[in-house]
Amino acid sequence: MKREGEKRATGYDKYVNWRLFVIPLGALIILLMIPTPKSMIDVGVEYSMGPKYVQRFFAERLFGKRTEELSQWQVQMVQMMEKSIESSSFKQTSFLKRGQKWCSQNGIPSSEERLKQIRVFTRDIPAGEFQRIMYEGYQLRSQGLSLEGLEENDKAQALKAAQHVKVAVGIVLFVVLCFVTEAIPLPMVAFCIGIIAIMSGIVTRENIASLYWSDATWFIMGSLMFATAFVKTGVDKRIVMMMFGKLKNPDIKWVTLIIILVISPLTMFMSDHALAAMFLPIGILLYSMSAMGDGTEDPELAKMLMITIAMACNLGGSLAPSGAARNIIMMGYAEDMFGISMGFGEWLLYCVPFLFFLVPVTWIVINLRFRPRIRNLGNAMDTVKGEVEKLGKAWTRKQKIAVIIFGIMLFCWITEKNLILKLTGIRFGIGVIAVMGAIAYIFAGIVNWRDYQTKVDWGVVWLYAGAIIFGRVLVETGGAYWIARSIVQLTEPLGLAKGIGLLISGNAITAMLTQVMADGPTCAAVGPVTLSMAGIVHPGTSMIPFMSMSTAIASSFAYCLVIGTPPNAIVYASGYLESKDYLRVGVILWFTNMAGLILLTSMYWRLLGWSGLPSY
Repeated sequence: MKREGEKRATGYDKYVNWRLFVIPLGALIILLMIPTPKSMIDVGVEYSMGPKYVQRFFAERLFGKRTEELSQWQVQMVQMMEKSIESSSFKQTSFLKRGQKWCSQNGIPSSEERLKQIRVFTRDIPAGEFQRIMYEGYQLRSQGLSLEGLEENDKAQALKAAQHVKVAVGIVLFVVLCFVTEAIPLPMVAFCIGIIAIMSGIVTRENIASLYWSDATWFIMGSLMFATAFVKTGVDKRIVMMMFGKLKNPDIKWVTLIIILVISPLTMFMSDHALAAMFLPIGILLYSMSAMGDGTEDPELAKMLMITIAMACNLGGSLAPSGAARNIIMMGYAEDMFGISMGFGEWLLYCVPFLFFLVPVTWIVINLRFRPRIRNLGNAMDTVKGEVEKLGKAWTRKQKIAVIIFGIMLFCWITEKNLILKLTGIRFGIGVIAVMGAIAYIFAGIVNWRDYQTKVDWGVVWLYAGAIIFGRVLVETGGAYWIARSIVQLTEPLGLAKGIGLLISGNAITAMLTQVMADGPTCAAVGPVTLSMAGIVHPGTSMIPFMSMSTAIASSFAYCLVIGTPPNAIVYASGYLESKDYLRVGVILWFTNMAGLILLTSMYWRLLGWSGLPSY
């Protein structure tokens, strides 16, 4: 994103700093050259051979046959059981709810006739016996398999999988160091991830391109396009006047507070992606008008405004089930694994009060860490007011159309999982809808392709596409699981294996991984681990719903890296930020908000308890 005639401060003009690039490259090479640790071999065995050996166990335990001797419905049943234990779901009631959609999502060939046979057979097994069989399968997968115990022709495959785990962890190290050192342009990091994955054999040339693209990538692209339409039509100026026009003291501290107060509660009900894209042109306008009014540049002011938008978008999404997919994921895990149903109202009751902690802390940290020379934005407000007066008091036709198209997009984003799906039979996804909106702006004559070509930061689109393939490599190789399990093992001697300590370690695992992975995949990968810990140490207690909610909240602590969350990537498109600017506030917020989450769980949540469950 950039305004007409404006030269942005950007790192895209830099060449490779080889002195600094040696650090991430050297770290990656050293890690790949050292012998693969036993812990990674164990994960490689589990991920590559676990499905085969667990399905064999279920086939022999339930049917007394080898896997290849099973009938079609029996094959489907053992596949469904093996997939269920991947998410630590052992209960018979949860298994009986599996349908065609679930099987399709998990790559299991299915038919209604076979599902009926499976349900009839499953109901004949006592619930306690079924759960015991499932748990034995889980124990075999997670602890019972070893490289030495595999058949000879399986060992080579397991070792290759272990090498992939090591490469995935190496990519994490490489990416983090690239972002910290800024040794190469950040979009190039995205391409490096794919090249490393191909060279190590994790992906192939046939599927590498498709792995870069997802609904989230389409959304980043589409949202930057409609932000361009807001800027071109002057809608951003009108929104600025609506938000700040009557502010008597337009000091930067009050402007940032208003931005946080407006955005953070909205993220509980709207996409954080959409809010970041909507407020990005507003932040750019505030800065450009301030610099114009003062007659000089103030990069610190630009950074402060952009970071405020990004951090505000990261605050409220986990505090309501409607805020993000990660919340639904954790609610689903709690019900599947332990039969604990968590309602919309309950989630709000426990989580919304955390916003009263997050808002002031975020505001204080941002104002302490950024010290702009231009403190008073009065000149900016006067300039914007003058620009709006030139446009006239009445909204222009193009402004109205721009807002109407955005309103339709917003409605479709909110309803695409239910109303739109019901009416059309198609699940579009928010990314496709964003691109449809961008096309609508073209058809309506609001923008032309030259506007998109020159004003959309395509480097940011590729940057987030790299984050998508990065997350997939971590999840599919078992790299994320290895990191989570390693943290668990490290925290046990510190007394963080039960009670509040268990919540702290679970939150820490999630909050660390979410810096390099999208929040949804983080919860999908870490959720079964943290909830299994809770179920084993504190079975049948309030620890289980508390762990579910706190894991979702911790996954929103993606403050430190550009790729941690879409809002971070979207505001990076302003061109005013360097990756280290996220660390200036992100590191502090990570610790303060982690401490706040501990206080929330140990005091407010324990005081409320959980209906029908004893305290842990």
